[in-house]
Amino acid sequence: MDVLKVLTHQTTILNSAIKIEMQPSTFSKYMIAAAELPRKMTPEEYLEWEATQNIRYEYVDGEIYAMTGGSVTHNRIALNLYFALRPHLKKRGCYAAVSDVKVQDVESERYFYPDLAITCNASDQKNNQLIQYPTTIVEVLSPSNANYDKDFKLKLYRQIASLQEYILIDSQRVKVEMYQRQSGKMWGYTDYELNEILTIPSIEFDCPVQLLYEDAIFDTVTAEE
Repeated sequence: MDVLKVLTHQTTILNSAIKIEMQPSTFSKYMIAAAELPRKMTPEEYLEWEATQNIRYEYVDGEIYAMTGGSVTHNRIALNLYFALRPHLKKRGCYAAVSDVKVQDVESERYFYPDLAITCNASDQKNNQLIQYPTTIVEVLSPSNANYDKDFKLKLYRQIASLQEYILIDSQRVKVEMYQRQSGKMWGYTDYELNEILTIPSIEFDCPVQLLYEDAIFDTVTAEE
């Protein structure tokens, strides 16, 4: 999903597996003027305020981030994965939620709207408001949100204790990336091309990458060079 307001300070992710640096200018063109959004909110204030808004907002450490709609291809990719997952997850007592469902990081009280989230948690099954224990989160990348999802959100999602996989699917070309939790703070990385099979270990699910891009419309590049 597209991001209208993101952090402007430098963020650095450091561990033995990953090092990512973002300069202040990285997200500057996606910012909303300060006068248009509240400066800081508590989690409780955010939940009460967002319930009155016409669009969705993510919440990270007092800051709010407006989420807008994506392209037709962005939507098709997310739905292709959702419909491929649905019968498999139903057999396992799990389910997938798409972008209108909020995901909460219970420990930090951060709130997100990923393009798709998978949970197998019994409490989540009974919760009609949000997902608190996702095992897998998927974001579909667009030009306006790619840095936000690949850098900033990667750091935040890795802090969700239940999360096992974070998957990024590019909507501008055929490129799928997966970060998978290993031991300690280590996360593994795998990328997939058009004729390969995406494997999500936590739910024992395999999906052809080609299926994800069914009916996708590319403006320029159609495959990873």
